Amino acid sequence: MPFNVPKCQVLPLPDNQASFQIDGRERVRWHFDTKYPRPFFYPFIGPSGDTLTRMGHPGAQNHDHHRSVWWAHAKVDGENFWADTSKARIRQKMWLAYADSDDEAIMATALGWYNAAGQELVEQVMVAALRPAPAGEVFLELQSTFTPVAKQVTFEQSNFGVLAVRMAKGIATYWGEGEINSSEGAKGEPEIFGQSAAWMDYSGAVSRRVKGKRETVTEGITYFDHEDNPSYPSHWHVREDGWMGASLSRHEPVVVKRESPLRVRYLLHAHAGPSDALIVNRVAQLFNVSPEFEVFKSKRKHRQFEVVRGGKGR
Repeated sequence: MPFNVPKCQVLPLPDNQASFQIDGRERVRWHFDTKYPRPFFYPFIGPSGDTLTRMGHPGAQNHDHHRSVWWAHAKVDGENFWADTSKARIRQKMWLAYADSDDEAIMATALGWYNAAGQELVEQVMVAALRPAPAGEVFLELQSTFTPVAKQVTFEQSNFGVLAVRMAKGIATYWGEGEINSSEGAKGEPEIFGQSAAWMDYSGAVSRRVKGKRETVTEGITYFDHEDNPSYPSHWHVREDGWMGASLSRHEPVVVKRESPLRVRYLLHAHAGPSDALIVNRVAQLFNVSPEFEVFKSKRKHRQFEVVRGGKGR
């Protein structure tokens, strides 16, 4: 039988990048070059072909650390992994596995969180999986397992961390009259900020090209918190200027011991149109019962590690 190129692929690129593609079209890219304080995903392409996220704040240079979709936290054993002014750094140590298929493209990587003195505090094993949905929509599933290098590490009380999303300017409520909606029926920053929810949606204006002309359409990202996460339903840090994040430790610290690593799971749905609560709640139900990813040393030829859902294939 002839080999069929998988529909969904992860392609390593020069300059410390990896491209997630569906049918040969890039939908998201991973950046991990050391010229940045921490890795990030950019762009995150919606159904129209435009990115739904942006690099940095539209009007404030002191928020240049807002790089599209990124992992970070403001207080880990006293170290600030959030701000660019800090000397703490998150670095990709190695990629572990790529898995291509017609269903999804999966990448597993090992990251290190290093304090200002260059000592590694935490190892983060991240799995990112991109899968197609109808009408050009996509799901980006993100799972991370945090293991202390020493006996334990503390994610201290903070609004900031661990997964953040900076929306495109036209989607932001302030800049583009976009809308923020939560699973609890709340709308807008004043109602939502600091409140708990199972999911958050940020939708607004993007442009697409039709017959050579640009037109404005509504698209957005729904950000799902998994029910197994320790903070579920998380309290949310959302802003009208275009960013959202589920807070891992908004009200109390999270202590992680080496023998019991912390695993968190999130899902980002790049969708067309405004959010539909019936559809969003169904996606949340399916996400909550979906198998976790497992990363393990491979026994097969030409592989060092493998990544699979639910431990299949060990």
